[in-house]
Amino acid sequence: MGETLKFPTSPQAVEALLKNIGVDGIRYEEFFITSFDGDVLGLYDYLGEYENLDELNHLACLLSELPQSEIEKFEAALHMGAHTSSVADIINLAENLDCFEFYPEIESEEDLGRYFAEDLPIPAELKDYVDYESYGRDISTNENGHFSHGGYVVQTSDIEEIYHGTEDISKEHKIFALPQLSIREQMAAYKEVIDRFPPAANRAHSEPGREGR
Repeated sequence: MGETLKFPTSPQAVEALLKNIGVDGIRYEEFFITSFDGDVLGLYDYLGEYENLDELNHLACLLSELPQSEIEKFEAALHMGAHTSSVADIINLAENLDCFEFYPEIESEEDLGRYFAEDLPIPAELKDYVDYESYGRDISTNENGHFSHGGYVVQTSDIEEIYHGTEDISKEHKIFALPQLSIREQMAAYKEVIDRFPPAANRAHSEPGREGR
């Protein structure tokens, strides 16, 4: 039985969802995420089934505060794949977008070459003879740039590790909590767990004796 959770979310929404799927610390204590979907291109490719909900919500909150131009830069930086080994890496990526330069709509080496050639004193009569593709390839190679979703991205400085772990998540962004069950709900949950297993007498009766082994 699965449920959908939309981020950013609230502790109340998480509690309700966990209660619906029986994760209450009595019936079940663990859960996993079967799939991801969202508006940030490529993000779900780097997320796994056992991600921490507080980290996912913290990341979602950070991304929700970015203007569309920064989201596009984040998507391009994400596509580079250099800082994507964990949600913590991706959080730090979102916190360090000033370490990247993003050039929208530059999607090929020729586009890149033409963009930077605009600053060169090339006589108008010679512009049609310039090998813009080779020029763009040299630029991309020299600065280790990357063509990505909707543009060209290059890292211009080292990423600072701002986020170290869940202890760095603000109280407002923390949302994980097991459901608070009433006494009656707790009793029903314990009964359900007990009913999964046969009584000890039945287990002993069903086990073959040493003579029959």
